[in-house]
Amino acid sequence: MINAAIVGLGWWGQTLVESVANSSQKIRFSTAVSRSASQKAKDFSQFHKMNLVQNFDAVLADPNIDAVVLATPHSLHAKEVIEAAEAGKHVFCEKPFALSKAEAESAVSATQKAGVTLGLGYNRRLHPEMIKLRERIRSGDLGVILHCEANMTFPNALFLSNDAWRASKKETPCGGLTPMGVHAIDGMIDLCGEIDEVYCQSFKRAVEVDADDTTSMLFRMKEGMSGYLSTMTATGGGFSFQVFGSKGHIRLEGMTHIAGAPSEERRKKCFGNCYFKPVKGSLEHWEAEETDIVKAILEHFSDAVSGTQPFMIPVSEMIHGAAVTESVVKSAKSHQVEKVY
Repeated sequence: MINAAIVGLGWWGQTLVESVANSSQKIRFSTAVSRSASQKAKDFSQFHKMNLVQNFDAVLADPNIDAVVLATPHSLHAKEVIEAAEAGKHVFCEKPFALSKAEAESAVSATQKAGVTLGLGYNRRLHPEMIKLRERIRSGDLGVILHCEANMTFPNALFLSNDAWRASKKETPCGGLTPMGVHAIDGMIDLCGEIDEVYCQSFKRAVEVDADDTTSMLFRMKEGMSGYLSTMTATGGGFSFQVFGSKGHIRLEGMTHIAGAPSEERRKKCFGNCYFKPVKGSLEHWEAEETDIVKAILEHFSDAVSGTQPFMIPVSEMIHGAAVTESVVKSAKSHQVEKVY
């Protein structure tokens, strides 16, 4: 049993705690870090029998804490990963891993030097439908892969206050890219390999806060296929992921993690309707398997800490994902195609 501290008690930090509370034999949260120590944070910590502290350093100095789980503002991730590693703590970082390739490389280097496990919150890799899609692609069921496409929408930005960290362009460059779009980019990297170049347009249409609400991206993979991703943060929630091949295409439909939705719904309703349209033959339809992907990835991380298996995402892909994020933001500013280095 891994004894962990949750760092950040916003709605997603609470979701992480709730996913394993009283149900996991592999990981438990005994401590929470909240800078504000609000009454809501105090009540949540008391309910889940966690010790509440306001200082990250207090957790790093606690010999009873095996690992830290970071659910903090995006710009803090790399710095906190490095601090945790230097304190000898295993570290699970929520996405995005970092906002630049250089930050990601520094964070990975620190964990490798310290000999601690690094986990990253791309939980969709563990969803049964993504696992089956990966297997079908690699077995040749879809033929030559032509294109990968995703659309991610949610209304969260409509309800943000101006002082919320998620309302800042510094923390959420290109609107829905960092809170949700990086999940789809990670899926494309997992299924289609590294991304070679990107083009992005991103702007604000409906929200009152500083962040963009409408973003679209074009990708060219190193293996030759194309990709597309759109994120919108000021409309109804939805998620689709499609892969097109010379023998047919698969479409997975579902929802994004919407703030305010029930915790169990956010964790288990990632995919719903699934379709396969072959070049020859009739349309296939099935309902996605239901699984708690948040609990699944935390337990997978705990297995990696215990040495049962390596963490599923190679550090090279963690770094590449951060490089793609950096290039997308650069393209939105330059209005030009940008290489991913």
